[in-house]
Amino acid sequence: MLLISLFLATLFLAYSNGANDNFKGVATLFGSRTSSYQTAILWATFTTFAGAITATFLAGTLIQSFSGEGLLPDAIANSPEFHIAVAIATGLTVLIATLMGFPVSTTHSLTGAIVGAGLVAIGLQLNFAALGTSFILPLLLSPIIAIPLGAGIYWLSGYTNYKWHLPINQKIVDACHFLSAAIVSFARGLNDTPKIVSFILIIEYFSIQGGIITIALAMALGGLLNSQKVAVTMSEKITSMNHTQGLSANIVTGVLVIAASQFGLPVSTTHVSVGSIFGVGLISKKSNMRVFYQILLSWILTLPTAAIISGITYRLLQG
Repeated sequence: MLLISLFLATLFLAYSNGANDNFKGVATLFGSRTSSYQTAILWATFTTFAGAITATFLAGTLIQSFSGEGLLPDAIANSPEFHIAVAIATGLTVLIATLMGFPVSTTHSLTGAIVGAGLVAIGLQLNFAALGTSFILPLLLSPIIAIPLGAGIYWLSGYTNYKWHLPINQKIVDACHFLSAAIVSFARGLNDTPKIVSFILIIEYFSIQGGIITIALAMALGGLLNSQKVAVTMSEKITSMNHTQGLSANIVTGVLVIAASQFGLPVSTTHVSVGSIFGVGLISKKSNMRVFYQILLSWILTLPTAAIISGITYRLLQG
């Protein structure tokens, strides 16, 4: 019964992750009206799924433990009750944010859920120092890097065009925009799917490849059915954008996500994407500060919300 519950909780987490995250790579496509919402979400679904399927061939090196980088002993983290509590709390936190239209980090929700269940399991023996690299640094570093880069790339493109009067082929710009969105979505599918699969590896009926495909399908379904509110926030509410602004923001997101993966920088794809969109809006003076502050608050509240839900769930499962 516990293993069935764990499987369902992990599917719920994957669905919530897809609902909140799948649209982030294509938000600028819709926001700049380079594509319709339907085309954007289908492109995101296809490219994210492609990244997830690619992960099946690299599963041995990509599967990552969700133990929170040393937050608590593996003996506790590997119990079914702990897995279930963390999966439910993470999925519920992300889904609540999704229904409210806030783009949040699944990894930060996951960290909070581990902290909550960990506090119930071992109290203050939890390794709080690890929170610095898994939560605080990404929260601070991602927007600090992404906002000025987004603003700089857009300003540079405008200055270059003004200075040299370069002809702009809109079809080439749009093709590059779709390609950049594909890269971001592919990278997310490649990196996020194996993390979620790690929840169900204790279920011996699943092969790693079978688990990845199952999780990828749940993520795709979440994106197709529940991404509208996050889409509107990222595409329209943070700032209005034209084709060049949208492409500039997505280039920054793609480059930073790939560079972070290569050099081990603790950045959040969610925070980078939001930051780069906000950055291009600063140059055009159309950024909505109120919406950005609301999103920032949702990022800060992610960890304690997931921690409370996880701690309560873990205690109930122990009983």
